[in-house]
Formats: sequence, structure tokens, C-alpha cells
Amino acid sequence: MIEKALDYFGKIDVLVNNAGILQQVLLVDMDSKTWDRMINTNLKGTFLCCKYVLPHMIKRRFGRIINISSQLAQIGGAALTHYCAAKAGVIGFSKSLAREVGSKGITVNCIAPGPIETDLIKDLSKEWKEAKKKELVIPRFGKPEEIAPTAVLLASEPDGNLYTGQTLGPNSGDVMV
Repeated sequence: MIEKALDYFGKIDVLVNNAGILQQVLLVDMDSKTWDRMINTNLKGTFLCCKYVLPHMIKRRFGRIINISSQLAQIGGAALTHYCAAKAGVIGFSKSLAREVGSKGITVNCIAPGPIETDLIKDLSKEWKEAKKKELVIPRFGKPEEIAPTAVLLASEPDGNLYTGQTLGPNSGDVMV
């Protein structure tokens, strides 16, 4: 994927790791295959994309890496331990990577959205969705177009220049830092 992008565009300025899966299952009912699938998709995928784009960004001494986490990484969620662990791992990974590559002109940040009206949450129970909306300060789920400006900020120059190792949370007030 990285090689194809480089062949087509000649450079990569911004990497947004936004792939993810979500499945509700209680930990006591979870098998290791379910755990591994969640970790591999939501955390290992971020690792691999970063690993293979970094040599190019380091050589150019410029890059913006934006990893999509979740507000659940910061507060947890019943029947979502594997998801929360993976997304918390993305935040820790991003902070550490920011420290590794900041002096090379590369910023690394996270966006930790609250529930967003996408296919990711379509299979969550109606009960969970209704209860979650009641917990939110702004009692509704966000839309993708409400998250995109956060990515644009982090990717932009000079506006995003001083953001690194940060987790920004467009999450309807679910997490307030």
C-alpha cells in the first residue's frame, strides 16, 4: 500500500490510520481468536502502516501521522475490553512514536472520537446505543464530517506544527481532559 502510494504520488505527507473493527463480547465469553483479530486490526495495523511509511517521512524530514483511537480507550466499555485495549494501545503507541520521530520533522497524534454514525457501530445493541446517548453531554452520536476537521488541523501546516503526542477528542463531552 505504501509503495503504491509513493509510486502514484511521489511522496506521502500524511498517514491517517483509520481502519478498525468493533464487536461486543464479554471477556469471560471471548476466545483468543476474537481477541487477536481485534488487536491485529486495531493496533497491529497501525504499527505496520507507521513502520513502513516512516523511512520515507524520515528521509524527507516531514510527515504527519494521525492515528484514530476511541474515547473508549480512555474510559473503557463493558463487553468491549478487547476493543478498548487495542485503542488504548494506539494512544500509547502514538505518544511513544511522537517522542521517537519529533526531531525528524514528523508529528504523531491521535483522534479519539466518541460514537460516530458509521458502519462500525451498526451492530452494537440498541440498548447500548440508547444508554450511551444518555451519557453524552451533547446527547447524540457524531457524524464523520464532524471528525474530519480535527484531522485537517493535525495534518495542516502551520496550524498543526506544534501538536504531537496529543489525543484530541471530538466525543460529545464523553471524555473531558
